[in-house]
Amino acid sequence: MKFVKLFLRLAIGFGFLSAVADRFGIWTTQVAWGNWENFVAYTEQITPWLPTSLIPAAAIVATVCEIVFGLGLIIGWKTRVFARLSGILLLIFALSMAFSLGVKAPFDYSVFTASAAAFALGAINETFLELDGYLAKRSHRPYRY
Repeated sequence: MKFVKLFLRLAIGFGFLSAVADRFGIWTTQVAWGNWENFVAYTEQITPWLPTSLIPAAAIVATVCEIVFGLGLIIGWKTRVFARLSGILLLIFALSMAFSLGVKAPFDYSVFTASAAAFALGAINETFLELDGYLAKRSHRPYRY
C-alpha cells in the first residue's frame, strides 16, 4: 500500500504542477492553454455563473491551490489534508466542466478519476517517504494529519 500512496501523491502533485507550468508557458509542446490569458478565458468558459469581474481571481485561486497542494503532496506534508482538498478542487473542476462543456469532457480528461484518486489518497493512513512521517517521528507522536 505504501507504494500506491507514493504513486498517488506524485501523480496528483506533478499533475497539478504540470498544469500550472502549462498556463505559464513553460511547456512548449502539447499544451492545453499555453499562456495565462488562455487559461483565464478557459476559466471563464467553465464558470459561466461567476461574474466576469471574479474570473481572474478564480484563475489565481485555482493556480495557487494547485501549486500549494501539488508541492504539499510531492513532499508529503499535510498529506491527508492536501489530498482531501485536492479531491474537492478536482471535483469542482469536473462538475464545472460537466455543466458548461457537457458530461463527456471531464470523463475524457479523467478529472472525476483524479478526484477519486485524491480522496482515496486522503484515506490511506500509513506514511512512506513523507515529511509528515519524519516530523511525527521527530516529535515522538503518532501521525495524525
